[in-house]
Amino acid sequence: MFERLFKLSEYNTTVRTELVAGLTTFLTMSYIIFVNPDILSTTGMNRDAIFVATCIAAALGSGIMAFVANWPIGMAPGMGLNAFFAFTVVAALGFTWQQALGAVFISGLIFVFLTVTGIRSWLIQGIPHSLRSAIAAGIGLFLGIIALKNAGIVVDNPATLVGLGDLKQTGPLLAIFGFFVIAVLDALRVRGAILIGILAVTVLSWIFGVSTFQGIVSAPPSMAPTFLQLDIVGALHGGLIHVILVFVLVEVFDATGTLIGVAKRANLIQEGKPSNLGRALLADSTAIVAGSLMGTSSTTAYVESASGVQAGGRTGLTAMVVAVLFMASLFISPLAASVPTYATAPALLYVAGLMMRELTEVEWDDLTEAAPAALTALAMPFTYSIANGLAFGFISFVVMKVCTGKWNIIHPATQIVAALFVIRFAFFAN
Repeated sequence: MFERLFKLSEYNTTVRTELVAGLTTFLTMSYIIFVNPDILSTTGMNRDAIFVATCIAAALGSGIMAFVANWPIGMAPGMGLNAFFAFTVVAALGFTWQQALGAVFISGLIFVFLTVTGIRSWLIQGIPHSLRSAIAAGIGLFLGIIALKNAGIVVDNPATLVGLGDLKQTGPLLAIFGFFVIAVLDALRVRGAILIGILAVTVLSWIFGVSTFQGIVSAPPSMAPTFLQLDIVGALHGGLIHVILVFVLVEVFDATGTLIGVAKRANLIQEGKPSNLGRALLADSTAIVAGSLMGTSSTTAYVESASGVQAGGRTGLTAMVVAVLFMASLFISPLAASVPTYATAPALLYVAGLMMRELTEVEWDDLTEAAPAALTALAMPFTYSIANGLAFGFISFVVMKVCTGKWNIIHPATQIVAALFVIRFAFFAN
């Protein structure tokens, strides 16, 4: 059955490998189950209902990715987009959370339209080769800073923005230990090295008291307080039009950047060969609409999927495992909560380092290619945004080509995207 559904032999993988990869991806992204309710509940939304909506939206999105695109990419409400939803649209601009959900729904419909009509694929075709490689490397850097922050190795410093944490603390030490466990086992070609590292650190964290075993089963709460509570008519309010545009821009380029970066790592996108990128784009766009109906912010592809890819995941079976585990999380949330960030941080850090290899594909001898690629990769971690990295890259690419007399080789899509990002920074910077 799995062979028929996911064509495992064609991708040179096995059921066991895909199961391990799916579990690995889930463990590295399961934090959203707890973080998303914390953020969105600041708007007045019911926290328990958000918890359920988050699990179901992630399961639906990952399931769609599995059966429509057959790609090993997990989906869930996106970090950054949920903060924009809660702290900008509702807290700063003063709109209700129901209107904000309506804006997410409308942006999802626009997203689907761009995908179905081929406009989104046309936009992607305009991404220069060097920028594509820089996107993958930039996502790696972005994963790296998330991992180091979660591990307590990198901390806030008022004088220098960031600084070194206290490496004598148990958490950072466990994270460092986990990183070397994963790296050594992977170097020895041990299957499931990342998962073994995560589980080893989790058990040690229980032993040393950094985290606690919180049980196994609990009944899921009701989703009624957020289910179908979106205010679509209210979202068409004039003040929300620019909010919808920002949602679309961030969704298009965050999700696209993630899909390309992770797919390149899995060798699912090769020059001159057909791929399921179009189906993957449709899967993540429809997931946004479904998530807004459940009662959560935009659902998107997760960069943490790279950890599952590194564990060997190559097909939709990996994503299906993620979907099943998110549904199971409705009932075993105490167990999922027992895996600390110190256990998943080493996996993200290791994958981040591997993704940096994509920089070797940048045309460093051509400064009109190299400079935009460097800005793309650097801006992602330092602005804590994949979208900002893409913006820096596209704008600088056009400027460099025009100023050096190479304007005629710029793809029209690249020109349009660069112009849209300029408009975003000029009028919707906040």
